[in-house]
Amino acid sequence: MNGLSTVFILLGLFLLGGVISFAKQGLPKGVIVLLGVGATMALLAGILRLEVWN
Repeated sequence: MNGLSTVFILLGLFLLGGVISFAKQGLPKGVIVLLGVGATMALLAGILRLEVWN
């Protein structure tokens, strides 16, 4: 696992924690969905950059 894939995975997990936190606080659904999309994209970018797929 290289450094950039680690950063993307950690960023995705951080944003996913934000989604859970924002949902518990009752923030608007648009904010939660936007943050969820960002978390999903960051996690996918990190997973796809792993060397196991080559």
